[in-house]
Amino acid sequence: MDAAVTPDFASGLKDRAVCVAGLGVTGPPTVRALLHLGARVTVVDNRDDGTARAAAEALRAEGARAVLGDSALPEGTDLVVISPGWRPDSPLACAAAAAGVEVIGDVELAWRLRPAGQRWLAITGTNGKTTTVRMLEAMLRADGRRVAAAGNVGTPLLQAALPDADGAAPDLLAVELSSFQLHWSATLAPHAGVVLNLAADHLDWHGGLEPYAQAKGRVYAPGTVRVANADDDWSRRLAEAGDPHTPLYGFTLGVPRPGQLGVVEDLLVDRAFTADPRTGAEELAALGDVVPAAPHNVANALAAAALARSVGAAPESVRAGLRAFAPEPHRISHVARVGEVDYVDDSKATNPHAAAASLAAYPSVVWVAGGLLKGADVVDLVRGAAPRLRAAVLLGRDRDRLARALAEHAPGVPVVEVADTGEDAMTRVVAAAARLARPGDTVLLAPAAASMDMFRDYNARGDRFAEAVRAL
Repeated sequence: MDAAVTPDFASGLKDRAVCVAGLGVTGPPTVRALLHLGARVTVVDNRDDGTARAAAEALRAEGARAVLGDSALPEGTDLVVISPGWRPDSPLACAAAAAGVEVIGDVELAWRLRPAGQRWLAITGTNGKTTTVRMLEAMLRADGRRVAAAGNVGTPLLQAALPDADGAAPDLLAVELSSFQLHWSATLAPHAGVVLNLAADHLDWHGGLEPYAQAKGRVYAPGTVRVANADDDWSRRLAEAGDPHTPLYGFTLGVPRPGQLGVVEDLLVDRAFTADPRTGAEELAALGDVVPAAPHNVANALAAAALARSVGAAPESVRAGLRAFAPEPHRISHVARVGEVDYVDDSKATNPHAAAASLAAYPSVVWVAGGLLKGADVVDLVRGAAPRLRAAVLLGRDRDRLARALAEHAPGVPVVEVADTGEDAMTRVVAAAARLARPGDTVLLAPAAASMDMFRDYNARGDRFAEAVRAL
């Protein structure tokens, strides 16, 4: 069961001095929600550029105070709502802790302000969150539910969770949560939650793998139905460490045991949310209903199905939702087939764990990789992918680390490094990949790294790859 809404929290915000830290995606909606509830709001941001100034002016016109180029804790503050990316050791967070001022995130604020009876289905993990949230949303819509997808998926939670101008609010929220958002969420207790998988990421923010994992594990709060990836050690461990008084269900790419969803031949089946899981199973969908049917995407579909079934969605709604689901851009997106070679854009594979899953989906790959590795180790990635690699084309600042790993663990694989970082760099990368590919191969952009050394973001990187492919 969800924790009860604190009835006096919203009314207690009237005339309260609240500091909102950060003018990014979540900042303005947070400020507006607090102003609507009568709070006295000061928003602070280290930036003082044109974008920040425009946002600050708009909020000042609505009644907020805005301070740019400074992140000191405003005098008299008695609550801080902090943007997800702000670290716990930031000066403002430390000053608030020293002064005994509570610091929460926008997710926690939305949780405390949500309408009574609204249920949240929460999804976290290193990879696959957005895809799973969108699949879950499609399944629940097919089931006739009033549902919204929100959180790290793009729509701020305060915007999605609270009643609109007509007083309407969704009954269910499919919520994507990052480790940062979970860190700043103290009382969040969704109806059901899942950690899809876990691998090293954001270790600089959290200070190590264990704190990162513990932040993810907060999705298994007291009272939350636990859904775990039975094929992922961390997911199982974190779920088993959750509330022992709540049900624990699993999903697997193998044949499911009682209490699990899984795969039997070419079918997705449920042996968890059935009348008798020991002896019965229900067909949910076919593998062909999952697009693309790469193993990690099938796992995403099973996780979404488990969450949908936890609130009573019918089996046929799972199938209908998967058929209606359209993958987000730059996630194993087929760009074109040129000369019997497929070109696939998985620019969203920004860490080794995601790249490994992408590479596992194809038998013979010309791998396009590189960028900012953020300290991640690539040895296991290269060692595991070596049998599938026809060749590799490397770009970006940390390409030398990938080159060294390939030389050691895939010594027979041809490697081309593109040192150019200009506008035409991706054109040269794709041209090199095309020369190395043979009929039946897949040229796969799965960088295993962030993009900001050469591109605005992973979307821009994927767009440039697709443009270069289409120009072949």
